[in-house]
Amino acid sequence: MIRQHLNRIDPKRRNIIDYKKRQFAAPTYKQHEYQHRLNFYEVPPTAEITLEQFEQWAIDRLKILAELETCSFRNKTPAETASHITPLLQKYLPLSSNTSSSAGSTDERLKLERQKDHYSHFILRLAFSSTEDLRRRFARVETALFKLRFQSDDSNEGQSFVESLQLDWDVVSEEEKRELGPELLAATPGGRRVEDESWFKVDFERVPELVETRKVLLRRGKAYVPVREQLSMIVAEFTARLDKGLELTSRALPRLDEDDRLSPILTHLSKNFSTPDSTFLDSDGALPSGTHITASTIDPLSTHFPLCMKNLHLTLRKNSHLKHFGRLQYTLFLKGLGLSMDECLTFWRASFKLITDDTYNKEYRYNVRHAYGDVGGDSNRRGRGYAPFSCQKILTEHPPGPGEAHGCPYRHFGIDNLTSLLQATGVNDRDVLRGVKEDVEKKRFHIACNRVFEWAHRGEIKRVKDEGGTGAGEMSETIVHPNTYFKRSFLLKGGARDGGKGDEMEM
Repeated sequence: MIRQHLNRIDPKRRNIIDYKKRQFAAPTYKQHEYQHRLNFYEVPPTAEITLEQFEQWAIDRLKILAELETCSFRNKTPAETASHITPLLQKYLPLSSNTSSSAGSTDERLKLERQKDHYSHFILRLAFSSTEDLRRRFARVETALFKLRFQSDDSNEGQSFVESLQLDWDVVSEEEKRELGPELLAATPGGRRVEDESWFKVDFERVPELVETRKVLLRRGKAYVPVREQLSMIVAEFTARLDKGLELTSRALPRLDEDDRLSPILTHLSKNFSTPDSTFLDSDGALPSGTHITASTIDPLSTHFPLCMKNLHLTLRKNSHLKHFGRLQYTLFLKGLGLSMDECLTFWRASFKLITDDTYNKEYRYNVRHAYGDVGGDSNRRGRGYAPFSCQKILTEHPPGPGEAHGCPYRHFGIDNLTSLLQATGVNDRDVLRGVKEDVEKKRFHIACNRVFEWAHRGEIKRVKDEGGTGAGEMSETIVHPNTYFKRSFLLKGGARDGGKGDEMEM
């Protein structure tokens, strides 16, 4: 009789480890050694970070990717994109070279920068792997970011990084160079002598950009790429590996549904790819010292409002009333401007001219106080009420119904009504209106809003850029919050000088 061992694995069956044991098994490595500034993001990180770092690092990288996508939508040249993105990279996602520190890659600052870059990429990879559209957009902007960094990298470090990849490129031999010499020179822009040039031989589908621009020789399914065009090969390899990684990540996503800590964060991040969310801080809406906003100054200040708030203000002045979500959106915007609760109550009472004091106190006064955190539960009072709505929140939550004026006109208005509203607020340039129409049709609502802002402040923006200074970089960031729109407009139009004349603003 043959004795069977119970612990022996049947060779006809797969040895599948319990997923719970595999999920919490000790990783084979903890810390990453970042020898190079650049990264192909092939090995996922396993060291521990806090949930706060998990979310904040992803948000910082998302801001950069959103700006890159905006530059693409606005058809900016590579040079314009680089000048626009570089200061933002230094602010949100710095990545210094080894030569920037005497300690090289072992410097603690460099390690932290590269760790943040590594982790933030994989966090967003989780967030944007759920659909084909998100994967395609993520791969496109990540490739643009990698290309921008590779071009700005130190030449020696860049070459060292390329060598570390161990890419399977075939170097064209001297014999083959002599055989194909005239054809290679004819296909290589600027090539003079075969002896002075070197080529790699790869499958032609790996360098579609070079094939499209006719910078390579095609022969028997192979592309002969000159060394000077190495960037295109590196970028194509990065994109190919990223696409494969995103596909594998999408298959593993169902396992994350059980983690109630990460799923809400990842869902929030994926929704913010169209319009990045902006967490409002008191400093974001802070106006220069000496600027005092009261209920009587709201009308002159409305010239600096974004279109969503102008629409609410015009509707309020026309009907002497706004429905609930319109009042809430507008109240929080005014709160973000620095309007005190007492002044806000005065503003709403003066605006609601068709009702009695008793009706106002019973039906509307409490809502304003609740928005400011003066009443309500302990958490509402401790948190000082609600934060002003960002563009992302206005776009995605509580779409307006009949008789309501809240929301984003670029999304919720028909194109004819939107054009009429823009013309009523002074936007009459045909090219701008045509650009807004194209943006709206492609669902780039925040791009349309920024287009109108740049046109309305074109002279002031040019002056700030010409003068330079610390404010120039901030002014170049894409606006994703109504209060940011107001603050920039107010500062660009010289409102700070008007506000310094006295306790109340004179417009």
